[in-house]
Amino acid sequence: MEGQQDRAVGSVRAWEAIVAICFLVFGAVIVWDSKRLGSAWGAEGPQAGYFPFYIGMIIVLASIANLISAFRMSREDGGKPFVMRSQLKMVLTVMIPCTIYVALIVNPVYSLGIYLASALFIAFFMRTLGKYGWAKIAVVSIGVVVAFFLMFEIWFKVPLPKGPIEAMLGFL
Repeated sequence: MEGQQDRAVGSVRAWEAIVAICFLVFGAVIVWDSKRLGSAWGAEGPQAGYFPFYIGMIIVLASIANLISAFRMSREDGGKPFVMRSQLKMVLTVMIPCTIYVALIVNPVYSLGIYLASALFIAFFMRTLGKYGWAKIAVVSIGVVVAFFLMFEIWFKVPLPKGPIEAMLGFL
């Protein structure tokens, strides 16, 4: 069982190439959209896409260099495991809830707002990783959210994304 969990998830070369390709596509999209906005120096100065165009070009060139570097790695260095399955599981245990948390704050379908999403996020981590009891989870997750609500909304007057609970309480 231990041997199966500690298998490698891809080699260093493979993941270097995958990340370089992702950034290459990202940079190409920036360059393409900058051309749509206008990437030249006009009579009144730089057009809207001037600086993003060059940033996109730098990303594209750096990605090509990383891609070439990945393919030129020696068999010994490039063939090393990038991450073990047990290590990846630990990273995903944190990354997936964080992604869901961000999606719950504001999305086009149904947004919970930052305060309710934060309370759920804190409660989830306290329960799954910390193994705390529900009473302690309720006190900490609600207490932290109320403290942040008072600090941002009342004292600092900084409006943050709100959801149905804040609307029900008259804070929009």
